[in-house]
Amino acid sequence: MEKKRMSREGYENLKAQLHELITVQRPEIAQKLKEARSYGDLSENAEYDEAKNEQALLEHKIAQLQYDLDNAEVIEDDNISLDEIGMGSVMTIRNTDTGETESLKIVGTNEADFFANKISDESPIGKAAMRKRVGDVFLVETPNGEVKYEVVEISK
Repeated sequence: MEKKRMSREGYENLKAQLHELITVQRPEIAQKLKEARSYGDLSENAEYDEAKNEQALLEHKIAQLQYDLDNAEVIEDDNISLDEIGMGSVMTIRNTDTGETESLKIVGTNEADFFANKISDESPIGKAAMRKRVGDVFLVETPNGEVKYEVVEISK
């Protein structure tokens, strides 16, 4: 089984989500089930059915988060290279056609957040940028054709 790479921040966020699901949401759903059972006949009890469905979805989410945490390879900030782009790097890249620059952080798939400028190491740009150095140029295939980027800066 291949480990999923993620930042320390991403790992801690997953742990916090799991803790919330187990300590807050699980007891809330258990209470809903208890109340729904008190309404009598379970065969025609919509509240009970809804609570059971909620419980199943929650348990699936808990299992998935636990699996992700158990199979995580955490990339510590101290291990992030400033020489070449890798997991955890913040890269500033310039579109060679338009001259526009943007800074993007390379993160694991479960941490990707386009609006926070965090892209997955498995995204087209993330994949193409890996192991590139300042001054390197790389191509990314987009729906509108190839786009050429130059690495301007690498930071953490």
